[in-house]
Amino acid sequence: MLQFCSMAHAELSLLEQLSTNSSPYADPLTRLEWDKLDPNKPWLPPTAVSLFGLPEYDALPVAVQTRLSQYEFTGFIQAGIWLEAIFIERLSKNLKHTQSAQELAYFLHEIREESGHSLMFLKLMEYSGVRLPGVWRHRPFIADFLGRHTPLDSTLFWLAVTIGEEVPDRLNRYVRTQGHDQVDSVIRQMCTLHIIDEARHIAHARSALEASLRHTSKSGRQLLTPVVNLLIRQFTRTFYLPSADVYELAGLNSGKQWRALAQRNPARREFIAKCLNPTLHLLRSHGFAVRDPEL
Repeated sequence: MLQFCSMAHAELSLLEQLSTNSSPYADPLTRLEWDKLDPNKPWLPPTAVSLFGLPEYDALPVAVQTRLSQYEFTGFIQAGIWLEAIFIERLSKNLKHTQSAQELAYFLHEIREESGHSLMFLKLMEYSGVRLPGVWRHRPFIADFLGRHTPLDSTLFWLAVTIGEEVPDRLNRYVRTQGHDQVDSVIRQMCTLHIIDEARHIAHARSALEASLRHTSKSGRQLLTPVVNLLIRQFTRTFYLPSADVYELAGLNSGKQWRALAQRNPARREFIAKCLNPTLHLLRSHGFAVRDPEL
């Protein structure tokens, strides 16, 4: 992630501060107490499960509700592996273009942290046996294409990074703050470690976006708004609307019918709106007329 213009002193100072806060590195593979993972504990608070609030969900046995929360969280982190792979790919390809020691150091820290997150997710699936088929499944085409090919010195790129970082971070924060005794302690610890690193990544993305927007006119923002709305919708569906096989692996058939129930679920729509509100507010404050996404 790089801007091909001279970086302001304030931006270099931020990168230096973020790098300092990344040291020493906390490797999640060794920090997490894997042997304490309880196969009978949920991985999401009930209110964060896609079917919560529906009478059909209330009628499910507790064991099935627990299994569903585990598979929904697995779908969520598998989407995280896809997204972090894009960040790592773009960072690593552009290390040679860094223009300062502060910039190079920060990007190396972010590569290490994003790699650690993905390895942590893979370890959870391996250790628990709760996994979904195909690591690169259900990638949203446009978000994937823009993430891999949009120029790194463009406003659109930093909009995509900011949205892509913030949308899943809200669910991680919800699990950490609302899970307590409802969610397995290892999962809450995982979300906490993830949040700490992502706070730095989001700070950098927001700073880069603000710097880019200083050269983006009002008409330019209006032209970008439809793409921004599309990105929000694709990221929201990817992270908050489980695929049909998630329900089937949890023991609910047919998966398409359960997914349709989740898609129409008023409680789910309200939950997503609360998670997205800070990001939508940020974008609107920058002059983008974004709307609440439709599932």
